[in-house]
Amino acid sequence: MTFYEFENKKPWIGKGTFIFPSADVIGDVHLGNNCYVGPGARIRADYGFIQIGNNTAVEENVVIHARPNERTIIGNSVTIGHGAIIHNATIHDWVIIGMGAIVSDYAEIGEWGVVAEGAVVKNKTKIPKKAIAAGVPAKIVAEITQEYKEQWTEYKMIYVDLARKRFPSSLKKMDFMETKEK
Repeated sequence: MTFYEFENKKPWIGKGTFIFPSADVIGDVHLGNNCYVGPGARIRADYGFIQIGNNTAVEENVVIHARPNERTIIGNSVTIGHGAIIHNATIHDWVIIGMGAIVSDYAEIGEWGVVAEGAVVKNKTKIPKKAIAAGVPAKIVAEITQEYKEQWTEYKMIYVDLARKRFPSSLKKMDFMETKEK
């Protein structure tokens, strides 16, 4: 992991948070407790401020940024899928952002909202709580069920477990020469 101070702004990282060595956390970032930040993720608050709540998973190659003097706010227990982009948006608690999705400037995703894989939530769009949005541009296609919430609550705890216990105790960087031939 690489942490960067920028113009006297330093990241703050909560307890039990695991950040892969190839991820970058830059500037005025507040990253909560028990979060997971995957390989290649970029959390860049050089101009603005980024707040990420507790128990949130920022998966591989995610990009999070904020406009100058503005904020990107991501709540508690959020899952941001591989390769997603969050730019100057507000993401409430328990949200799921699918792989490769884009959430653009001033968009807002309500509690337990879902942005499907590859969807584009355009500038200033508001997705209500418990709504599932899909497509380009993203449109509401359904509402989540209680069963969906229960399933995703379990999935979210997997990343908390990875961040707090499994990666810190079991992940070991290997040299190429240490790998075994088949």
